[in-house]
Amino acid sequence: MTRGTAAAPGEERVDAFTHPAFFYHGEDGFLAGVGAFVRAGLENGEPILVVLPESRERLLREDLGALAREVTWPVTGVFGPNPGRAMSAFREFVDRHPNGHPRVVGEPVWPGRDTEEVREVLRHEMLFNLALAGSSASVLCPYDVSSVPSGVLEEARRSHPTMLENEGQRPSPWYTGRRERDVPLTEPPTRAVSLPYDEETLSAVRGSAERWAREAGLSGARRTDLVLAIAEATTNSVRHGGGTGVLRLWVDGSRARAETRDAGRLSDPLAGTHRPDPFSASGGRGLWMINRLCDLVQMRSLPDGLVIRMTMTLDSPGVPPPPRWG
Repeated sequence: MTRGTAAAPGEERVDAFTHPAFFYHGEDGFLAGVGAFVRAGLENGEPILVVLPESRERLLREDLGALAREVTWPVTGVFGPNPGRAMSAFREFVDRHPNGHPRVVGEPVWPGRDTEEVREVLRHEMLFNLALAGSSASVLCPYDVSSVPSGVLEEARRSHPTMLENEGQRPSPWYTGRRERDVPLTEPPTRAVSLPYDEETLSAVRGSAERWAREAGLSGARRTDLVLAIAEATTNSVRHGGGTGVLRLWVDGSRARAETRDAGRLSDPLAGTHRPDPFSASGGRGLWMINRLCDLVQMRSLPDGLVIRMTMTLDSPGVPPPPRWG
């Protein structure tokens, strides 16, 4: 067995981070690869976290039978569409098992997933290589080739150092090892509410954001979460983004959007994806909180400053809101 590959059933495990992509066809192909990956970990006594769409989770649970009790299964949908929140959870799971050779399975793309979400997920796939480098974790990302667009599969080949196939893992000849430079997000519509802010106007701007969120249709805890995320983002602007910024608010279909722009810079591409040390003076709490609170977070460090776009899905009558992070 080559050092750096994930241990197959009965093989010796190794102390190296791996991040393979696995392209499969349908349910049988899914179980042949993902099922074998999970069973190998169980046979080796390794901690395992599995995050899948509901139909795939049910399929894997049934295939594992009694062994499913030995796997960590988060509440279905708890991560929502936000890849930054999922990355944070994966990193925390790995950190809790520094000597346990943890395995993580996370299916990033599935039919019906929003194009904007998919774009953000693919951006984070490359960041996983940086986030978990030096750990002994193995993170498997399955892609169903029968339903995932070919362009997504091409991006997956470039962002994963290895590919999992029938004979085991092999280096991906398409892997670039380079993270693409941030590109601007689409401009907010002209109807967006624009609220400039500085240290003296922070409180007033937060009050305006709360009233806007109520009128937009967010209710209860979800409105509170978005307003708290806005408070964290605007405070970061004042402290680290040149002292001023602009908050823009708008509704886009079924989503409430809030975006801050300032003159700041974000040197750490993993900012906000790891729980900050409460005793550290280096900060990081604000961005981490924003990722925990919102359904989707898009951060772009551009030549003219930092953009943080926060999205919350509007409440639908008769449909329960996505579960909140515990």
